[in-house]
Amino acid sequence: MPSFSARASQASYVVLPENVTDKNTVLAFLVWHFKQIPADIWRQRIVEGKVHWRNGDLIDLETAFVPRERVYYYREVIQESLIPFTERILYQDEQILIAYKPAFLAVNPSGQFVNECLVNRLRNRISCPDLIATHRLDRATSGLMLMSLNKATRHDYHQLFKTGNILKEYHALAYLTPELLNEYHNGRLVLPRHWSIKNRMGKSEPSFMMKIIEGEPNSHSIISLIAVKGTVGLFLLKPITGKTHQLRVHMASLGMSLIHDTLYPNLQDKAPDNFTRPLKLMAKRLCFTDPITHIKHDISCEGFEGF
Repeated sequence: MPSFSARASQASYVVLPENVTDKNTVLAFLVWHFKQIPADIWRQRIVEGKVHWRNGDLIDLETAFVPRERVYYYREVIQESLIPFTERILYQDEQILIAYKPAFLAVNPSGQFVNECLVNRLRNRISCPDLIATHRLDRATSGLMLMSLNKATRHDYHQLFKTGNILKEYHALAYLTPELLNEYHNGRLVLPRHWSIKNRMGKSEPSFMMKIIEGEPNSHSIISLIAVKGTVGLFLLKPITGKTHQLRVHMASLGMSLIHDTLYPNLQDKAPDNFTRPLKLMAKRLCFTDPITHIKHDISCEGFEGF
């Protein structure tokens, strides 16, 4: 049985669904639901008192499955790597916090990271266990994150992203296509050069990958080439929709995959993080009117201007 060296400081939970009728015990459901975790690990966690109901009562190996109830557990990994980059707080009030997330740092606990994530670092830093992220950012992507500090108002900040009432701008670096380089060297490339990319994106293989498929568009990005240095272009990206890996897929579709992208256009073999080769994609700007305080925020971080 493995000995875990990292455990999440706060519990996660799963709601037992009503539509599951063939699992008689909580253990049977957990083993079925979390297929990537061996059954022996769940038995070990339960025996060690690491799985409980909302009220704190422990769950044992024979505890019956109860639909709609929450089961709490703690994420654990055998070994957790430290990310040698520091987050920065750019703004904070009673409702929200805006932070800069470095590349390689996950936003939430996931995979082999339970404590080395932005949410956990910030919770510990400002002593706010209610802090959560209001949107997503890939572990490989750096840049600005909007965090909610108040349970009572967090829905209002989630809605900013669902309704499109927040402006997000990214910086990206990519090698130019031969056609664009030819235009540039012949003095025919007029900047900025704009593209409006609309297509339908769906799951690929493996399941964490995305691809462009046939059908009605469900993704839209505005891409602008704003500067050139040598063979590299600096791009300003404005995602209109928020599909997983949208900007990376759309840049690859133009024949200009992001520098140090290990997923697109071709998935590279899994390897330890190379901290000297961060993905050249950064969430540079957030612009929105706070739905609670009505403060107009327009916050940017240093991007790739000096690329």
